[in-house]
Order: sequence, then structure tokens, then C-alpha cells
Amino acid sequence: MTTSKTDPQSEAQPAAAGSASAGETAVGAGQRPRKAKHDGGAAAGGRSLLTWGAGGAGVVLLALLPLLNLSLPGVLPGPTYTPGSLQLLAMCMLMAAAALSYHLLLGVTGLLSFGHALYFGAGVYGLGVILDTFDIPLLPAMGLTLLLVIVLAHVVGAVGLRVTGIPFAMVTLAFAEAGHVLVGRNPGQATGGEEGLTLATENLPEALLGVANTRNLYWLALIVLLVVFAVVTWVQYSRAGHVAAAVRENELRVRVIGVQPYLVKLLVFVVGGVLASAVGMVYLLLQSGAVPRSLSADFTITLLVMVVLGGVGSRWGAIIGGVFYTLLDQRLTALAQSEAIAGLPDILRIPLSEPLFILGTLFILVVLFLPGGITGAVHRATLSRGQRRQAAARQRQALENAE
Repeated sequence: MTTSKTDPQSEAQPAAAGSASAGETAVGAGQRPRKAKHDGGAAAGGRSLLTWGAGGAGVVLLALLPLLNLSLPGVLPGPTYTPGSLQLLAMCMLMAAAALSYHLLLGVTGLLSFGHALYFGAGVYGLGVILDTFDIPLLPAMGLTLLLVIVLAHVVGAVGLRVTGIPFAMVTLAFAEAGHVLVGRNPGQATGGEEGLTLATENLPEALLGVANTRNLYWLALIVLLVVFAVVTWVQYSRAGHVAAAVRENELRVRVIGVQPYLVKLLVFVVGGVLASAVGMVYLLLQSGAVPRSLSADFTITLLVMVVLGGVGSRWGAIIGGVFYTLLDQRLTALAQSEAIAGLPDILRIPLSEPLFILGTLFILVVLFLPGGITGAVHRATLSRGQRRQAAARQRQALENAE
């Protein structure tokens, strides 16, 4: 029997030639896609740099506003250095920070909570009751309040996250309503009942007291907004944030690959509650008191409207939605009480004298015609035709993958 021997070198040469040919073909075929990907990444990086640059310039401008004499007729009640304008701007920043904390739940993890006001109200009433009851300075009182909110958020999250969807929303709503009823009952004369709680100022720094120090409260609100934005950004781009985003898209698929989403959702839930309570504590200092509405379901719905108006899933959208809603709510209230509205026929005067009617109509219009909110509309307006087609294709592919 004759056995033919094959030269390994002669086998390697055709294989190498084939590999080289395939490699050349791959390079030739993939040259344009890689260039397009590189160009797309460069464009995205340029847009990101532009966004962060604009954000940094905005922060500097906000920090300097109390020192400037700027007027925005119809938006602010007076020049920017006046206490009334500074208080309104501080309220806008606090509501934007509260909307950011809700963005962690809805926009990042996909948790529709109807009880987020519980943690905001816990920060407001927790700090107010501690300052009124115990003779301790502001910072230790705030630390004790945060500790109590962490425990509260853990308890509510541990119970509520055993279910998903509408049942989860109902569980959070039940806890928030229980807190609202408890505050209204005024246990031990501690919460002030329906009349609210007045801020005890004995242990507060002088720099945070009085109308003359409104600019300090304004700067404090700006610091809170920046801290909340930084924490939300860190959580969103952390490993837990990526898992939370995957849970939002398809929780079943996350479970199939062996990841248990419960702890991640609980972590995000607790962080969102703690951030909301921190905003609530500064809100107490700004308003010099607390009212039961800060614990009501209406306040959670307000946060939901802010996030939807700005754009669900966008941090900048939550900020824009919070500022836009707060300014509009304040100015519509002033407009409803004006003589111009009082002189209109009843068919116009009655709806225009109700700010909530106008805000509700605006919300419906945004949902119908701007499904991505304000930031989504701006983003679509800045895209080229080709980029719009690519975005639509990615959206269709995502829907197909979800199915």
C-alpha cells in the first residue's frame, strides 16, 4: 500500500492565500462601514462635548445670576437679584432635582412608582420634626433624616419589588397614602396636621435665615441639583445602571441569562428615594415649612408629568421638564388671578382661570405630538435625514428584539 504524504507547507500556502484573500475582501468590504462608524462616533463625541460644554456654561451662569441685574418679563417676577426671583429659580432647580430622582426609577429602570412623594415628604417632615424635637444642629439632623429614609426606602422597596407593573405602582401608592394620612392625623402634635409644620430656626445657620439670605438658599439649591445630577449619572452608567436598563427593556431575558434583577432594582429604588429626601430637606429650608401635599399622590403625578414633558429616559429632559413645569405653574397661577382673565367671557374665563386645566391640556398635546418630550423634539430637529433613517431602523430593530 502506498501512502501519499502531503507537505504541510504546501497546505499552509493555499490556506494563507485564502486567508489573505478573505482578509482583503473583508477590509475592502468593511472599509466604508468602519469609516462610517468612526465618523458616527466622532459626531456623537462632538455632540456630547457640545452638550457638556453648554451644561458647564449654564452652571456658571446660574451661579452668577444672584449677582446680575437681568430681567425676564413674564417669566420672573422681577430682576434676577431680587428675593422673589431667586426663590422661584431655586424652586425650579429643586423640582428639577426631584424629577431627576424619579428619572432613576422610571427612565433608567422602568419602575412606574406612584409613591415617590413619600421620600420627598419624608425628607421635608423628617428634618422638620427632628429640628423641632431635638436640640441638634442642621447637619446632624439632615444625616439622621437620611438614615431614616434609607430604612424606609428599603422596607417599601423590599415589599413593593416582589411584584411588577401596575401591582408595584399600587403598592407604592398605598405606602405614600399611608404616610399622607399619618401626617394629616398629627400624631403627638408633631406634624402640624393639615395646617403643616413650621420650620424651627433655633439651630439653623444665620446664613440660611431671612429674606436677605435668599441668595444663599438659591446657591444651596444649585448645589443640590448638581449633586443629584452627578449621582444619577454615576448610577446610570455604572454596572448596576446597565443591568437596570436591561431590566427595563426585557426583565425576562435578564433572568434567562442568570442575572437576578431584584437587588439591582432595590438599589436604584433606594438611591432614588434618598435623593428625593435630600431635595425635600432643602425644600423645607426654602419654604420655611412643610405641608401635607409634599406626601400626596398628586406630587408624584407632578414628577411624572415633569419627566414625560422633558422626555422619558433623558437626564436633561428631567431637568428641562422640572424647570418648565414649575415656571409654567407659577406664571399660570398669576395669570389666572389677573384682570385680563377676569374680563373674559365665561367660556374662556373658567378654563383659563384653572392652571391645572391648562397644564393638563399641554401634557396631552405633548404625549400626542411629542412622544419623546421636549428633548426628543429638539433631538429630532437636529438630526439629518440619514440619521433619522438610522434612528428609525434602530428603533424597529429594538422592537423586533423585544418581541
